[in-house]
Amino acid sequence: MSRNLLIAVIVVIIIVAAIAAYYFAYLAQPRKVVALVIGVTDKVTDIDPSNAYDFFTWEVLSNIMEGLVKYKPGTDQIIPAIAESWTVGDGGNAWVFKLRNNVKFCDGKQVTAQDVVRSVKRVMKINGDPAWLVTDFVEDVIALDDYTVKFVLRKPIGYFLAVLATPPYFPVHPSYPGDKIVSDATWGGAGPYCIKEFKRDEYIVLEANPYYYGEKPKVSRVIIKFYRDATSLRLAIENGEVDIAWRTLRPQDYQDLAKNPNLVVQRVPGSFIRYIIINVNMSPVNNVLVRRAIAAAIDRNEIVSRVFFGTMEPLYSLVPKGMWSHVDVFKEVYGEGPNLELAKSLLKQAGYSEASKLKIELWYTPTHYGDTEADVATLLKKQLEATGLIEVEIKSAEWATYVDNARNARMMLSLFGWYPDYIDPDNFLTPFLKTGANKWTGSQYSNPTVDQLLEQASIEVDQAKRSQLYEQVQRKLAEDTPFIPLLQGSLTIVYSKNVGGVELGPTMLLYYYTIYKS
Repeated sequence: MSRNLLIAVIVVIIIVAAIAAYYFAYLAQPRKVVALVIGVTDKVTDIDPSNAYDFFTWEVLSNIMEGLVKYKPGTDQIIPAIAESWTVGDGGNAWVFKLRNNVKFCDGKQVTAQDVVRSVKRVMKINGDPAWLVTDFVEDVIALDDYTVKFVLRKPIGYFLAVLATPPYFPVHPSYPGDKIVSDATWGGAGPYCIKEFKRDEYIVLEANPYYYGEKPKVSRVIIKFYRDATSLRLAIENGEVDIAWRTLRPQDYQDLAKNPNLVVQRVPGSFIRYIIINVNMSPVNNVLVRRAIAAAIDRNEIVSRVFFGTMEPLYSLVPKGMWSHVDVFKEVYGEGPNLELAKSLLKQAGYSEASKLKIELWYTPTHYGDTEADVATLLKKQLEATGLIEVEIKSAEWATYVDNARNARMMLSLFGWYPDYIDPDNFLTPFLKTGANKWTGSQYSNPTVDQLLEQASIEVDQAKRSQLYEQVQRKLAEDTPFIPLLQGSLTIVYSKNVGGVELGPTMLLYYYTIYKS
C-alpha cells in the first residue's frame, strides 16, 4: 500500500470513529419527553374500581386499566380487549371469555384469569357504590384455567358486554387489598398507561405501560392538572400551560375561545343529563305533594338560556331525548314549566301558606360540573321562591365531601349530573330508581312496582316490549318525583391546534392513548 493511500485510510478511520463517538454521545444524552398536558376543573374520587362511581374518575381508570372488552374510541362499538374471544351458553346465563396470554400489569406481572376473578369478587365483597353493576348481574365468576374466565349470571342479560366494559370489572394489580378501598392507589391495572405520580387535587402523571399488549399510546406521558375553577383553566389553555381544556369551562368561554386561531373547540352531542336528587325520607320533602310542587315550579328554559347560553336543552325524563323509550313525562304531568299555580295548589294541599312557608335546602358542588353550578342553584332558588310559599337555603360542598354526603343521605335536594355507564335506557333508570342500586344517590327511593318493571325489562329481549316497560317506569318517576330531570347537554373540549387524535363519542370518555402532538 502506498504511503498516500495509507494516510487516506487512516483519515477515513479517524473520521468514522469521530462520527460514531459523537452519535453514541448524542444517544446517551437525556431526552426531553414530550408530554400531553390536560387541564380539568374536575376531581378524582377513588382510584379504586371497587368504589369509584363518577365520570372523570372512570375516565382515568379507563386509561390506566382495561377490561375484558372495551369501546372502540369515538364509537359505541364494543371490541375485544384483555379477552380475545368469548362464547355464550346455558340460555344466556353463562359467558366464557378466553384471555390473551400477553397482557401484563405495569410491573410486568402477567394478567391471568385468577386476577380477573379476584378483582371482580373484590368489588362484590367491598360492596361500594358501583358494586350493583356486578352484584345485580353476576352470580359467580370462575377461573376455568389460567386464561379462561366463566361468568355465571343471575339471569340472561342481553347487554352484558356493555356492563362488562365498566371499571368494576377491570382486573386490578394484586397490591389492591381484598377487603378495603384504597382511594389513592397508584398500582393501577393493565391499561395503556401507568400512574407515575399522583398528588390529590393537584396533578396526576401517567406514563405509557411498557408491557401494554395493544398499540402503544401516541404520547408516552400525560399530565393531568386540576384547576380551581373555569377562569384559571381558561387562562391555562390561552397561555399554553395546557394542551387540552377538558371538563369544564363556562359556556361563554367556549364561545370566546372559538375565535382564537390557535385553538380548536369541539362539541359532541351526547347523553349527559342534569337533575335534582330528592331525599324522599327527609322531612319535609318526604311528602310527595311537596316534591311535585317543586317539580312544577321549575323553568328549564330559563336555565338553558340564562346559564348555559343555549348549549344545553330542557329535559323532562331521566332517559335522554333521542334514546329509544324516552317519554317527556314531566312535561305531560307538570307542563313545560313553570306552572306556579299548580305548585301553589300542591303546597297548600300539603299545609303550607304565605305565613307558614316550606323551607328546603338545595345543595350544589362548585367545580365538578363547572363554575355554572352556583348560577344554576341561585336561579332555581329564585324560581322556587316565586311561588311565594317556599324558602330555599343554598348550601355547597367540594366534590369528595359532596359524594360522601350523597352516599350517606345527608342532603335534602342536590344537583347532580350523569354520564352513562353503558349505552342503554336501563342505565338511566336502574341506577336511580331500583332499590339498592340507587344508594349512591342518597334519595332512599324504593318502589316494589318500579323494581319489578325494571327486572322485567332487563331480561326481555324484544326491544319494543322493553320500551313499553321503560315508559311505565318513567311515568312512575314523574308520579313519585324522587328525581327531577333538568337538562340534557353535550360535551365540549378545547385543544391546541398541534393536538390531534381527540376521539369523543357516545361513552363521553376521553381516551388519552389516541391523542398526539405534532
